[in-house]
Amino acid sequence: MFESLGFENLTAPQVAVFFALALGALFGLFAEQTKFCFRRALIGEDRRSAAGVWLTALAAALIGTQASVAQGWISFDEHRFQNVELPWLAIAVGGVLFGAGMVLTRGCASRLTVLAASGNLRAVSVLVVFAIAAHATMKGVLTPVMTALTEPTLAIGGALPGNPLAWTAVLALAAFAFALRSGARPFTLVLAALLGLLVPLGWVGTGFVLYDDFDPIAMESLSFTAPWSETLFWGIASTSIPAGFGAGLVGGVLGGALISSLAARRFAWQSFSSPAETGRYMTGAVFMGVGGVLAGGCTVGAGLSGVPTLSIAAVSALVAIAAGAVLTHALLNSRSASVSGVVPAE
Repeated sequence: MFESLGFENLTAPQVAVFFALALGALFGLFAEQTKFCFRRALIGEDRRSAAGVWLTALAAALIGTQASVAQGWISFDEHRFQNVELPWLAIAVGGVLFGAGMVLTRGCASRLTVLAASGNLRAVSVLVVFAIAAHATMKGVLTPVMTALTEPTLAIGGALPGNPLAWTAVLALAAFAFALRSGARPFTLVLAALLGLLVPLGWVGTGFVLYDDFDPIAMESLSFTAPWSETLFWGIASTSIPAGFGAGLVGGVLGGALISSLAARRFAWQSFSSPAETGRYMTGAVFMGVGGVLAGGCTVGAGLSGVPTLSIAAVSALVAIAAGAVLTHALLNSRSASVSGVVPAE
């Protein structure tokens, strides 16, 4: 379809960067306003309303993605999410690591990107280390670890069995039903739904609108692990490699979140309070970088964008991330109670 758009001086990969910038800006705007965060939905003090926001976005993403598949605009048959060989060990280890990391850093990669644009220097530091760890796992010194963990597979991958429209209806209705009883403000849920619709927009934009037989691009949507790795690499070698979808997406999210935080007067400089806190955040950053690569994505890449493809791998990754987060949160609370001498309530 790209040939019919009339771009004479731009290739599909070049247009994809501008598309990613716009997509990211909208995500940054909506995520900053709704405080969109999977960690908050699991263990935050306001986890019920935060879960309502997250599930609303997921339901919208699910409906939009599967509607696009039904229309024949996109197909995930050849996508890595539908690989029948499920790298179960990598997903399990990576998911738990990522979940633990986002608890240690008080936010997953998407939330930290938004916070970084709002003046949070802790988030900036975490994202730099996160990107380095992710890149080292994909293409650097930690690649042998990734290779070893991805070798054990089970032939149970691909999509969830059964009718995809039935899965879509059941999951979306359950998510919306919870959201309506979550206590989240209706306007916030509307923004969350708009945020979720960015997922199918990304899939359709890269997989259908910008599809070009002569200069193909990968079908992509919202994610943060690979894009931050790509942004890091492009940032230090931009004279040798062009910017891609990932760099455009990250730049867009930072820009959109910055505008939103400034407009709402929520921009505020923040930093670490102690060396111990710095060590905790840096450890979490490494866990997230390595874990995001092993699991095949973060809470947005494997979760918000991956689950709507009805991929068993994506669903498994999100479950593993949630398990890692809940377990780490419990361990930290137990340790805190032990140090303070307070007996945890049963």
